[in-house]
Amino acid sequence: MESRESESFVRTFARGLQVIESLGRNQPEMNIAALSEDTGLSRSVIKRYVLTLTDLGYTRTDGRSYSLTPKVLNLGLSYLYSLPFWRQAQLELEELSQHIKQSCAMSILDGNEIVYVVRVPTYKILRASPTLGSRLPANAVSMGRALLAELQETELNEFLEHAPLKRLTNQTLTDRNDLRAEILCTRERGYAWVDAELDEAICGLAVTVKDLEGRALAAINVSLPSGQISEKQAVKKYLNLLRSSASNIRATL
Repeated sequence: MESRESESFVRTFARGLQVIESLGRNQPEMNIAALSEDTGLSRSVIKRYVLTLTDLGYTRTDGRSYSLTPKVLNLGLSYLYSLPFWRQAQLELEELSQHIKQSCAMSILDGNEIVYVVRVPTYKILRASPTLGSRLPANAVSMGRALLAELQETELNEFLEHAPLKRLTNQTLTDRNDLRAEILCTRERGYAWVDAELDEAICGLAVTVKDLEGRALAAINVSLPSGQISEKQAVKKYLNLLRSSASNIRATL
């Protein structure tokens, strides 16, 4: 990764993306003063960027406030369409979800978090159900645990050293040694099981999707209501189906 002080770092481009991200994570409409406060950029700089983004069709304005347009979706969808397995994963998980009558999803690892790239819900378990693009802490969910188990030792050590391990429920593993032991156990058994660590109401079973060289590209899971099914029951009922779906997705590579 290039340093922000490097000659290769295009600061103006980075600031434009910063403005888009600010508009996306805050209120539907923001004026120049609010954008300036959120980004730390001067009002004159913000004005140039939003005028440019409006000319390009990424934002719209009523003369005072600015908001994103649907064209911004092109930026995110470009990533999804670049994944060689995404369309097949969507079909596979829709079929799996319909068969088992449970919510299924696919995610990728991005830093300390997972990002949902496919989500097929059946009924709402979480208070705030994840959607496409949602981010969750990798350490506290089954897909994240499965992907962490595939990291090289140096990468895993770095994660365990720097990732914030917040206590989200009484079951969340926040001790780094305990989390390492559970990740290594996940690596050995070939699947991840996480129960009530993100939310007391949900547990999940996950496996990875690997490329032809055996490297983990993503993880898929089935989400289940916590307290209504044990790990042993979930493994017996869903693990082979999950592995079959992962194999079918891999076959498209």
